[in-house]
Amino acid sequence: MTRLQGNNQGRTVLVIGTLIAAVLIALALFAVRGRPSAGEGQTVRFDLTGQPVLGREDAPVTLVVFEDFKCPNCKRFEEEFMPQIRSQYLDTGKAKLVSLNFPFLAEAARLPVDDSKLAAQAAECAFVQGGSEAHERMRQIIFRAQGPESQVWATKARLKELAGSVEGIDQARFNTCLDNDETAAAVDADERQAREAGVGGTPSIYVNGKLLPSYDAATVGAAIDAALQ
Repeated sequence: MTRLQGNNQGRTVLVIGTLIAAVLIALALFAVRGRPSAGEGQTVRFDLTGQPVLGREDAPVTLVVFEDFKCPNCKRFEEEFMPQIRSQYLDTGKAKLVSLNFPFLAEAARLPVDDSKLAAQAAECAFVQGGSEAHERMRQIIFRAQGPESQVWATKARLKELAGSVEGIDQARFNTCLDNDETAAAVDADERQAREAGVGGTPSIYVNGKLLPSYDAATVGAAIDAALQ
């Protein structure tokens, strides 16, 4: 610590300044600790305008799911639990699912390429072309191709290759969308919503704005059933 040198008057000014700074820090800490974290028993409101939707638009219950394509638990949710949720609630019109991006894993791992964001941009490029159906098909293909969390695998070249398997996608248009980062702003907007809501990881699932403690089909189903009552 650098200390000021000087006479008694200087020392007095230093002490007073230190005391004022300590009071301000204490007040700031009190304000932060006294504010409940978003999602802790609260209902969070999301802007879902223009987002990909599975299920009927007029379904009475809304699921909001934040995912990262590099997240192994997201892959498990999609492959192990989503089929049951889809058949029991989405296909029956009881609920709809809105998919939002929270691409944080590549940045957290300090990878040289932010392929979490690139994968999210690829899914959004499919959405721009073919709507929710194309978005869902692209999402599933990316999750099936998921590589190690600690490695860069969702490169633009690989994502273009995967898009070639998505029905209804114009490859040239998709390539241009991805190369020009045309959907980067949409992905950033999703991430802002995640951070503003206090999302701490993926997958994070909200049922009518309330964060669920787990992502398994039983927990999600119970929350939907409760919301329907």
